[in-house]
Amino acid sequence: MSEEQQAHANLVVPAFRTEEEPKTQTQTQNGHGTVWRFGGSDKAAKASTVTLRGVIYMLFDNCSKDVKKTILPLGHGDPSVYPCFRTCIDAEDAVVDVLRSGKGNSYGPGAGILPARRAVADYLNRDLPSKLTPDDIFLTAGCNQGIEIVFESLARPNANILLPRPGFPHYDARAAYSGLEIRKFDLLPNQEWEIDLQGVEAIADENTVALVVINPNNPCGNVYSHDHLRKVAETARKLGIMVITDEVYDQTIFGDNPFVPMGKFASIVPVMTLGGISKGWVVPGWKIGWIALNDPEGVLESTKVVQSIKQNLDITPDPSTIIQAALPTILEKADKKFFAKKNKILRHNVDLVCDRLKDIPCVVCPKKPESCTYLLTKLELSLLENIKDDTDFCVKLAREENLVFLPGKPIEIKIHMNLVI
Repeated sequence: MSEEQQAHANLVVPAFRTEEEPKTQTQTQNGHGTVWRFGGSDKAAKASTVTLRGVIYMLFDNCSKDVKKTILPLGHGDPSVYPCFRTCIDAEDAVVDVLRSGKGNSYGPGAGILPARRAVADYLNRDLPSKLTPDDIFLTAGCNQGIEIVFESLARPNANILLPRPGFPHYDARAAYSGLEIRKFDLLPNQEWEIDLQGVEAIADENTVALVVINPNNPCGNVYSHDHLRKVAETARKLGIMVITDEVYDQTIFGDNPFVPMGKFASIVPVMTLGGISKGWVVPGWKIGWIALNDPEGVLESTKVVQSIKQNLDITPDPSTIIQAALPTILEKADKKFFAKKNKILRHNVDLVCDRLKDIPCVVCPKKPESCTYLLTKLELSLLENIKDDTDFCVKLAREENLVFLPGKPIEIKIHMNLVI
C-alpha cells in the first residue's frame, strides 16, 4: 500500500479494477437444470436510491487512475480521518479502561445499560427545565439507528411525516423503508434557513404524525433561535403532532448563535431528541447515540409510542457494550477546550474556503455556515459551458479532476453543491 493510500485508508474511495471480472452464473438455473427458489428482496430498492452513500459511490465510480491526480473526497462530512480532528484523550482512555476491565464484554439490555442512560440524562439536563430520567433515554447504534427506531415506531397505515427541504437524505430513506408518506416543508434561505411554518400547516393533515427539525442544521449550517423553536413547538401543538429533533451537531458550532435544545419546549409539545457523540467527539465509527423523550405530560406513554420504541429496540442490534460502559466518563469529562479547538479549525476552514471562492465566479457562497461540517454553495450555470445541473457538474469534476463534491440534488436544493470543510 502506498503512503497516499495509507493516509486515506479509512475513506470510501474506489477500488479501480485492473482486469475484467468473471461473469457470474445465472441466478435462476444452474448447469443441471435446477431452478433456485430464492432471490434478492427489493424492499430497500426505493430507500437506497436517496442515500448520500449511493451518490458518493456513483461519483467515486467516475474517478479514474488515468487522471494522475490524488482523489480528494470532499463530499462526505466525516472529519475523523484527518489527524487534526482526532478525538480527545479522555474519551480514548475511557474506552481503553473499559476494554481492559472486561466490564463491556457482555450483552446489554435493549434500552441500553443503566449507567450510560443516566449519564445521557445528566448531560442533557444541563440545558433543560423539565428534567429527564434514565427511563426517558434509549441508547442506539448511532443517531442514524435512532432515526430508524423512531420511524418504525411511528409507522402505521396512511401515516405521513414532515421533513425539511433541504435535508439529510437518511430521513427520506428510512421513511420510505418504514412506509411513512413523506411530505416536505421548505427552509427559507433569506430568513436564516428558518422553517416555513405556514408551509408546515399547509401540508399537514389528520394522518400527520411528526415534524422533523435538524438543529444545528445539516446541510445548511444554521443554528435556530429560541423564538423560532418556540414557534415550531406551538405550530406542532396546534396540529397535534410531535417534534423529532436531530441535535447530533450540538457540539459543532463555530458561529455566534447559541444552541437551544428543542426539549426546552416539551411543556408545549412532546419532543423526541436524537443525539450522539459521533459529531461532537468526532468518533462516528464508535456508533453510539440516543433517543431522549422530552415529555413531562406523558403523552408518548399514553399513545403507546414508548411501548413501540421498546419493542423495536428488542429486535434490533445493540450499540457496543464497551462504548456504552465508557459513555458516562466520556460525557462527564466533556472537554470544552477540545470542542473549542475543533470548532476553531472549522471556522478557519470556512473563512479560507469562502475567501478562495471569491476568485471562482461560477461557485458562490450565499452565507457562511455557523455549524456542522458542510459549506453550501450555489452554482452559476450561466458561467459554465456544457453543464446541465449540479449533478452533471460534480460528475464531470470527478471524472476530470478526481475531485468529489456532493451535488445539491440528493439534499433537494437544485443548482447547489456541498463542500466538506
